[in-house]
Amino acid sequence: MSTTAGTGWAQLRQQARSLETQTETLFHTYSQFSTPTTIFPTPTDEEKKTEAQLEDILERREALTSRLSLLLSSSSDLTASALKQNNLSRHREILLDHRRELARLRASIATARDRANLLSTVRSDISAYRSANPEAAEADYMLDERRRIDNSHSIADSVLSQAYAVNESFGVQRETLASINRRIVGAASQVPGINGLMARIGAKKRRDGIILGSFIALCFLVLFFWG
Repeated sequence: MSTTAGTGWAQLRQQARSLETQTETLFHTYSQFSTPTTIFPTPTDEEKKTEAQLEDILERREALTSRLSLLLSSSSDLTASALKQNNLSRHREILLDHRRELARLRASIATARDRANLLSTVRSDISAYRSANPEAAEADYMLDERRRIDNSHSIADSVLSQAYAVNESFGVQRETLASINRRIVGAASQVPGINGLMARIGAKKRRDGIILGSFIALCFLVLFFWG
């Protein structure tokens, strides 16, 4: 008797887990009906079919949960009963979560459909108004063009402001570097002997330049006469 009950419990749990997986798959399909690109003014046949499948699976899972509860109440193995009780509680929790998810998705689809229908109605009213009032439609078009032009001007002004700010920053940096250079030159001029040292360094550079230039000229002359 215990073996038969255990086998029945395992089979029912397997069915429950399979239906839970199917429910998750159907939820994914059902949620697609709330996207703006797939929403229709009224529920489609596919949407109705998916919703009906979800409701049917939830009812079947409710029945399986009741059968599991009956098997558990008739079990005499206390140790196994504790584990089974945890399993049963988990199935009940998942079932409750899925019922809430179905209600949430149903409300989400209804809200998306109402919003889409409202937008469609507003667009239709605007189109009808413009068709009946061509002058008003032309005025609206000119206002839209004016707004686009104003936006373009605002963007251009923003870019120019940033360019002016960068240019001003460069000017400040140049002034700062020039001030630092003046301070360095001023400090160097106050050090005893620094001017003479700088003069000697400059004279040495000039002498080295003359020597190098003379050597290069001599090489050209040698190549010219011996070439």
